[in-house]
Amino acid sequence: MSDSAWQEPSSNALAGAAERPATEAPHFHRSVGLFSATAVNMIQICGVGPFLTIPAIVAVMNGPLAVIGWIFGAVLAMADGLVWAELGAAMPGAGGTYLYVREAFQYRTGKLMPFLFVWTAMLSIPLIMSTGIIGFVQYLGFFLPNLSGWQTHAIGVGVTALVVLALYRRIESIRALSTVLWIIMMLAVGLTIAAAYSNFHLSLATTLPPEASDISKFFTGLGAGLIIAIYDYAGYNTTAYMGDELKNPGRVMPRSIIVSIIAMMFLYLALNIGVIGTVPWQEVAKSTSVASLVVSRNWGHTAAAFVTVLILIAAFASVFAGLLGGSRVPFYAARDGVFLAAFGKLHPKHNFPHVALLVMGVVTAAGTFFDLTAVINMLVAVAVLLQSVAQIAALTVLRRRQPELHRPYRQWLYPVPSLVALVGWLYVFYATDRQSQLMSTGWLVLGLIAFLIWARVARQWPFGPKPIREVFLERQMDSTATANIEAHAR
Repeated sequence: MSDSAWQEPSSNALAGAAERPATEAPHFHRSVGLFSATAVNMIQICGVGPFLTIPAIVAVMNGPLAVIGWIFGAVLAMADGLVWAELGAAMPGAGGTYLYVREAFQYRTGKLMPFLFVWTAMLSIPLIMSTGIIGFVQYLGFFLPNLSGWQTHAIGVGVTALVVLALYRRIESIRALSTVLWIIMMLAVGLTIAAAYSNFHLSLATTLPPEASDISKFFTGLGAGLIIAIYDYAGYNTTAYMGDELKNPGRVMPRSIIVSIIAMMFLYLALNIGVIGTVPWQEVAKSTSVASLVVSRNWGHTAAAFVTVLILIAAFASVFAGLLGGSRVPFYAARDGVFLAAFGKLHPKHNFPHVALLVMGVVTAAGTFFDLTAVINMLVAVAVLLQSVAQIAALTVLRRRQPELHRPYRQWLYPVPSLVALVGWLYVFYATDRQSQLMSTGWLVLGLIAFLIWARVARQWPFGPKPIREVFLERQMDSTATANIEAHAR
């Protein structure tokens, strides 16, 4: 998974929004077709994720059975992607889940849900960036194999500080960075797969351990494997932020989501099977830099060093892009009057949201002190309740509250995909470790307290009025009225 993929909205969408003056109305051109839309999703899905997580999923799924984790992850991603498709096509714009929960839950709880969503994003986004930093340090171990524990932590904090320092200025656009990141990552993935299959042994890739037939252990491993897999698939929702830019969004958006998930599933399967067909899966499970291990085993140290450098560059760049986009999430929410006012302030000289950047930078640095699996568990547990589950509920609420809202795409076989996604996400939450569940619940409770304090000061519900504004319905009616006037004038 790209480290910029799981935040809301995507870094590209936010950076683009940041470039526009506040008084300028956005202008969209429906120029993005199915191929381009699918490529955008795949760019966001692909990142340093599989290079970091293949050892973990191989370990929890008993080697060859990891393919089941990738397939089940794709099923959950696809069901959830159809939720994104309907909401994104009906309510396009920079905001994603924030927009959906704001529109759906304003009737009963005012600004509570969007506030809690942003509060959750303040933790989940930096944790995603922490995985990129952890991966950077792990692959740096290829060149510096004898680093002590305190040295790895110091490097992690130092790299995080370097990213924040590089971002401590106004960044106009990250499109060029995204393109470079895509090229580097696909080159690293392609070289690793090519190296793996240049000396592939089917017997290694299909040898199951004796305990593989234990059903209880299988389902325990499946839960852990699904957590890792869904982390790696994240990014399939990117085109949901581009509804007004897609040609025929009701057709292109769901197809781009489905095609990108299926394509990445086959890519992940090829990579996973190739790796354990080159190196015994027990050895893969203990590796901290599996791509370097595979390439070194088959093509030698020099080739492995080249691939490792590519991964290091991609890890740094993805954290850079992720924090750039992520820091804009609380900024726009604060400017929208839905979050703490301090996060809506811009740097007096460079004109960027420095408060959010610094806070997220500190959380990212703190996350690097945990191991990769623990961080993934924490970020998944935090994101499930206030993004995934809330968004599924938002789709149902909006169908009832705003039935006249134009929906270019309506979820196929509704509500079956929503129910599959709901069950899948609840199972993923259940499968996370107890510490992560307690942390996510505790963070939610703190968010509720913070909201009550903020609402009291800002005189919002439940201490003030509860204004209802159906933004997208109003926009739809204005557009219809304008079209009628123009037609009448002709």
